[in-house]
Amino acid sequence: MVTLKKGLDKEALNFYVDTLNLLNSTDIPYLVGGAYALATHAGVERHTRDLDLFVREADCKRVLDFLATHGYKTEMTFPHWLGKAYSGDIYIDVIFSSGNAIAYVDDRWFEHAVDGTVFDVAVKLCPAEEIIWSKAFIMERERFDGADVAHLLRALASTLDWDRLLDRFDKHWRVLLAHLILFGFVYPAEQHKIPAKMLSQLLQKAVDEIGVEQISPLNLCQGTLLSREQYLPDLDNWKYTDARLQPYGNMSRGQLAHWTAAIAEN
Repeated sequence: MVTLKKGLDKEALNFYVDTLNLLNSTDIPYLVGGAYALATHAGVERHTRDLDLFVREADCKRVLDFLATHGYKTEMTFPHWLGKAYSGDIYIDVIFSSGNAIAYVDDRWFEHAVDGTVFDVAVKLCPAEEIIWSKAFIMERERFDGADVAHLLRALASTLDWDRLLDRFDKHWRVLLAHLILFGFVYPAEQHKIPAKMLSQLLQKAVDEIGVEQISPLNLCQGTLLSREQYLPDLDNWKYTDARLQPYGNMSRGQLAHWTAAIAEN
C-alpha cells in the first residue's frame, strides 16, 4: 500500500482521493504513475505535491471533461502529451505520452499494469518497464531521472520483461545501454543483476557500429529527445535538425514551439 501523505495538506489529499474515486466510478481506464508507482515498484518514497495519471490519448479529454463537470478547472496544457486538472493551486497531471513525444501510452501499459492502493483507494499502477522507458529520456539540467531508473533496475531486474523493454526503446537502444552501464557504476556489487545476454547484445550493437558510417539525416541532433533546453544551441547556432520533428520524431513545429516557449515559465 502506498500513502505518501507526508507533506500533503488536507485539501490536496481530498482532491487526489476524490479524483481517484470519481475515475473509479467511470469506465475510463487510467493508471497511476509518478512517485506513487515508484514507491511500489522500487521502495523509494519521494513526497511530491502532484499526482500523475496515465491514460490513452483518446481518453485524455474524456478525463478532463469529466473532472470539469465535478467543479475542477481543467486545461490541455500541452496537446502533444499532457493535460491538467486543478483544485485551486493544486493539480493533477493527465498524461498520454512524454514531453519528447516518444513514450505514448498504448494498450500494453494497461495489459501489464500492476494492482496497487494509493491513499487507501484501489488503483492500477504503471508497469515498471514503461516507467523505465519514459524516465530514461529525462536528462534536463535541472532534472535527471537516472536515479529512478537505477532504483527500478535494482529492485526489479530479475523480473523485468527485458524483451519488451528493449522493444520499447527500439532505435533509441543506446539510451537504455547508457542506463545499464551507469547501473554498474552506481551498484558495482550488483551489476550482475542486469542479464548478461541483454548487456552483451547491446554492447555488441555498439561495437558493430564502430567506424561504420551511419545512414541518418545530415546534422540530426537527438539530444533534444533528452532535454528540451540544453540542445537548443545545436538547433539555433549550428543548424542541426531536431530529432523530435516529423518525420524523424512525432512532433510538429507548432507543438515544438509551444513546448519550447514553456521553458521560460519554469
